[in-house]
Amino acid sequence: MTGGAESRLGGVLTAVVLVKASRAALGTLGPQLADTDGVAEVYTVTGEWDFVTMVRVREHEELARVVTTELARLDGIERTNTMVAFQQFSSHDLEAMFGLGMEA
Repeated sequence: MTGGAESRLGGVLTAVVLVKASRAALGTLGPQLADTDGVAEVYTVTGEWDFVTMVRVREHEELARVVTTELARLDGIERTNTMVAFQQFSSHDLEAMFGLGMEA
């Protein structure tokens, strides 16, 4: 694959998984999410969702396993919303695209 998600993300499939937790699980679910195989980062957030998890795997089958098997086994998850990333932009890329760089 040339020029697409595979080359931009270095052959790694990245997904953002939003997690809604039960009230009882708010204090304990974060570390459990972080310890899940395939989960690279976990953030607590404000708003409708309680956690944002960054999943990084090599193949779609691994993503399916992480979301439908690994996360599903954790107590306290009420629902999830999974978004697969197509492209990744660094801060430098975004500044170049939109002309937001610091001017000398």
